[in-house]
Amino acid sequence: MNLHKAEISDLPALARLINGAYRGDNSKKGWTTEADLLDGTRTDEDNLASLINDPNGLILEYLNEKGELIGCVNLQRQNEKTYLGMLTVAPELQGGGVGKQLLQAAIDFARGNSSKSIYMTVISLRHELIAWYERHGYHKTGEKKPFPAGAPFGIQKQPLELIVLEKTL
Repeated sequence: MNLHKAEISDLPALARLINGAYRGDNSKKGWTTEADLLDGTRTDEDNLASLINDPNGLILEYLNEKGELIGCVNLQRQNEKTYLGMLTVAPELQGGGVGKQLLQAAIDFARGNSSKSIYMTVISLRHELIAWYERHGYHKTGEKKPFPAGAPFGIQKQPLELIVLEKTL
């Protein structure tokens, strides 16, 4: 596993990977697409730059043996918890174990920062994805949040809400 912290120079590649995995026709090659729920982009370089520059977090990049970006995850320390967001694997490589390795890296990061748990928000209609996280030890907390409106999160094709999943460390 070749993981390293993303830098500002990585912004274009990160934006391409994330947007290509979540939206548009390319995203339909994988099972984590949001293309049927949302139009527009998933994120933009400004949003990613703010995450990279946040002193309480980072974006981890997963590179293949050729040095190509094939996955990433955003991790943000928030008091005694770590927020996990934008877990991304190139659509054509989904199901090959990269996501599991990124989840383990998230646990390692959280434990290294004395977090007691990792939490995330997931679109409530993404049942297959929620089940995948549950198989990896995350559970529904019962908390719901409104889906963010507008840029950089995309345009809703139908009303959406987020649920919170959490894993105790």
